Amino acid sequence: MSILPRSGRRTGPIVLPLLLISAALGTRPLSASVDIARHGRARARIVVAAGAPETERFAAEELALFLHIVTGASFPVTGDAGRPGGRLLVGPGAAAWAAAEPDAADLAPEEIVVRTVGGDLVLAGGGPRGTLYAVYQFLEDVVGCRWWTSTASRMPRRPSLTVGTVSIRFKPPLEYREPYWYVAFDPVWAARNKGNGIQVGGDAGRGGRQAYEGFVHTFYRLIPPDRYFARHPEWFSEIDGRRTSENAQLCLANEDLRRELVRNLKERLRDNPAATIASVSQNDCAGNCTCPKCRAIDEEEGGPAGSLLRFVNAVAADIEGEFPGVAIDTLAYQYTRRPPRLARPRPNVIVRLCSIECSFAKPLDDPANKAFFDDLEGWSKIAGRLYIWDYTTNFAHYVQPHPNYGVLAANIRLFVARNVRGVFEQGAYQSWGSEMAEMRAWMLAKLLWDPRLDGRRLRDEFLDGYYGPAAGPMRDYLEGLERALAGSGDPLGCYSPSEAKFLSLDTLIRSREALQAAGRKAARSAEYARRVNRASLPLTYAVLACWDALREEARRAGKRWPWPETRQALLARFLEAAGRENVTMISEWQTLADWAAKGGRTK
Repeated sequence: MSILPRSGRRTGPIVLPLLLISAALGTRPLSASVDIARHGRARARIVVAAGAPETERFAAEELALFLHIVTGASFPVTGDAGRPGGRLLVGPGAAAWAAAEPDAADLAPEEIVVRTVGGDLVLAGGGPRGTLYAVYQFLEDVVGCRWWTSTASRMPRRPSLTVGTVSIRFKPPLEYREPYWYVAFDPVWAARNKGNGIQVGGDAGRGGRQAYEGFVHTFYRLIPPDRYFARHPEWFSEIDGRRTSENAQLCLANEDLRRELVRNLKERLRDNPAATIASVSQNDCAGNCTCPKCRAIDEEEGGPAGSLLRFVNAVAADIEGEFPGVAIDTLAYQYTRRPPRLARPRPNVIVRLCSIECSFAKPLDDPANKAFFDDLEGWSKIAGRLYIWDYTTNFAHYVQPHPNYGVLAANIRLFVARNVRGVFEQGAYQSWGSEMAEMRAWMLAKLLWDPRLDGRRLRDEFLDGYYGPAAGPMRDYLEGLERALAGSGDPLGCYSPSEAKFLSLDTLIRSREALQAAGRKAARSAEYARRVNRASLPLTYAVLACWDALREEARRAGKRWPWPETRQALLARFLEAAGRENVTMISEWQTLADWAAKGGRTK
């Protein structure tokens, strides 16, 4: 993709180079260029069809806003098609006025078309968000805009702007895209970076987001034990010959239970008409039922995924008549991860395969992750709508170095190659200040939209844009962590301990030197300096977590101790910095306040 240079003002027109992401469509001629602005005055006009959906009208407004920021010109939005030439035609309705318009009926959901046609520029897409995404794709790939975070962006200054021949037609391979990081939850940022999940998605004007009824671990939401167990203990797991609702599941072979669950689910769907997916999924524990009926099914199917999938298929069949547009989502998680021998998901069933046991020091197709890879292969052959629940943080230590940066792109490409249609990338979802959260959220959003992108180039682009003059030493810092991890043999799970081998004294000292160099480079900018200071929190956290062992190692090796002489002094420094960054959670289950009250120690 061609990207505008980031710096410098120019007084003459800019003719952007040919951009071909897909082959030119049809045989009608494409224009050589479209004049958008000249010396801060608009030369093109933005057109949206009368009666266009709200999201298309909003897309036109966003186009006008950012072209104004870039060029300084004002671009009124009109519904008057006018004469051909110099039109920025937003949405399929407006695009129909072009000589080589895309037929709206031919556009898949969220598929985009950006192309020059006879002196006009068409920006259109399939509903509900495709036209908006087409506008953002144009602003990114052709104009050079970037939205790093909800508060940090890059807008080139181009008083004169001319667009050369452009032909883009792209259909995102994933229907569901969720970089589930706290920093990604802003709906404005999410829409501009094309996230469409339950949390990472736009508001109504931005085309909304995926709507679930329930989201995960819903067995007891649908059949609450405090309401049912006393009267129907047979509806709950039999474990060691005894029915229980504690750390347990449901008895999936019980037909009366299924009928009651379906009744409850239908009531919830009637109260939530926007939902297109409903979760019927196991609780977040083991404890599956081992009664004779459930056990017989699981033996026939080769594991507990058999009784689960047969049950979910039956629920999906029961709701289909009243709710034909709703799919039932379930988990392939821990004890249900292995696909069944015989059962096959119905067309209105989504299976969400979870990678929680994996090593994220290596890609998921590495031999270290063979068991998961085999299950992915198995589900990909039988599930028409396969989703992934992937893990991209350390839940035990949100603020600790977690160098999984290099596997993010490879894993998403693996999912798409195995017919996955939706990916939920779970990160640190409860607090600001988690390790490299901004970079991961942006990279994941880009990769979920277009898995063909190069992960290393995305990382470098983010570092250059977000850290400015400090990008070089920040790159050294991250690469140093990656080298240390590769040499340690640590698996880097999503619950990695603070005593991980790669966080050695030598690694931490080198990391400190790189971050200090970044701080010196950023010193002239308060904002860049703040971003470097935020990125330094994980290093301080790692030293605090293993203070005694690190001090002893430094003493034995005769190495100078580069941090304060007392742990209390370093803890005070960390808490002050964390407070400035609005850190509230230190792990998935421990608040910063509780951690501080315990002297900076995890539970």
